[in-house]
Amino acid sequence: MNVHIQTTAHDHGVSLAEASRVWARIALLSFGGPAGQIAVMHRIVVDEKKWVPESRFLHALNYCMLLPGPEAQQLATYIGWLMHRTAGGLAAGGLFILPGVISIMALSIIYALWGNVGIVGGLFFGLKAAVLAIVIEAVARIGKRGLKSPAMQLLAAASFVGIFFFALPFPAIILASALIGYVSAARGNPAFVSVRHGAAHEDGESVLGDGTPVHAHPSGKRALQIGLIWVAVWLIPVVAILFVAGHGNVFSQIAMFFSKMAVVSFGGAYAVLAYVAQRAVETYHWLTPAEMLNGLGMAETTPGPLVMVLQFVGFMAAFRSPGDLPPLLAGVLGGLLASWVTFAPCFLWIFLGAPYIEKIRSNKAFSGALAAITAAVVGVILNLAIWFAIHTIFRKTVAVDGYGLTFDAPVLASVDFWSLALSAAAAIAIFRLRVGVLQTLAGSCLAGIGLFLVGAI
Repeated sequence: MNVHIQTTAHDHGVSLAEASRVWARIALLSFGGPAGQIAVMHRIVVDEKKWVPESRFLHALNYCMLLPGPEAQQLATYIGWLMHRTAGGLAAGGLFILPGVISIMALSIIYALWGNVGIVGGLFFGLKAAVLAIVIEAVARIGKRGLKSPAMQLLAAASFVGIFFFALPFPAIILASALIGYVSAARGNPAFVSVRHGAAHEDGESVLGDGTPVHAHPSGKRALQIGLIWVAVWLIPVVAILFVAGHGNVFSQIAMFFSKMAVVSFGGAYAVLAYVAQRAVETYHWLTPAEMLNGLGMAETTPGPLVMVLQFVGFMAAFRSPGDLPPLLAGVLGGLLASWVTFAPCFLWIFLGAPYIEKIRSNKAFSGALAAITAAVVGVILNLAIWFAIHTIFRKTVAVDGYGLTFDAPVLASVDFWSLALSAAAAIAIFRLRVGVLQTLAGSCLAGIGLFLVGAI
């Protein structure tokens, strides 16, 4: 008789309370974007606590790379779920974003009340210059990792041209790229081989080991229950707002817009921010390009996923169109609504999909789709960098709209010398001097304050 041993939620001996303390520690250290966050999580979960082996960690990370949303937060949710079921996933994923929610909300309130006044204005002037250099560095880093063949480079270039010059929708670019990669890999094209993380070291002993917990096995009944519950958690507030306030209300726009972003936000924060920035600024007029840069700077300097900047966008949108509410209360509610519809789907993807996504992880065609998305993301982030550069360094732009083209061209005579100088200094610090992101941001903010104090800006 064959005996199949399964791991239960209690076999590993780590209590939910103990795990929650560790997840809170990881959350407070999660600076530096997804690469830094995943590195911190790996050091604590794999090397220090030995909860999961290296192969299991990379296995979970590969799942999250296939999903929309912030991969680091979803990775925490996945490992928490693997160890302590739904409660563990909620604790890990929720704690991962909690410091960011609190920090961005506090900074949003400060910015809304005093952001254009005195020293605070100088601080944000320096902040946006540093963010420009950071985005350019992200293009170089992701491009080096993801563009391993001429076909990948061509796809990245096409994505950039499509979104920057022709305003093609970001979701359409991602879906088209995934289809190209899927078909190419299925036909054996070696150019579309998914780029994976470094080879795993030999797995040592771990708390969870390689066993599959009972709750991690696929179940159609369980999938239906999870799907219904989390779709309700995500969308009932959206439907209620639409019913009460109507489609033209700013809260309805926030709920709908960021719900759509949660579904199509493949490729990490910088990729989706390119699309969000242009829509929030040019379509909805919720904030200016400079304010979008300031918001990204806030997210860069606080713990949590970079997409926490969406909370700032939601805050400013509602703050400026509060309706019958006090502006500050409207802003807080708008920011929390943006965060809710951004992160609630992340739990749905993990709780519903993890047992099934495991089956397709080694599928070559799906790996090709992921590799193609990575290439397209490079082009999209390059678009973000150039869009930010135009609106940071130049005071004026002129709209070009004709022959299918639609983009903003800079007015060269409107160059802002101090913005150009600070951006160049930040780029030198990051690329040549290898200064860290937080140190570069701090230096740029101090420079901005100094320029204000001497009357230069």
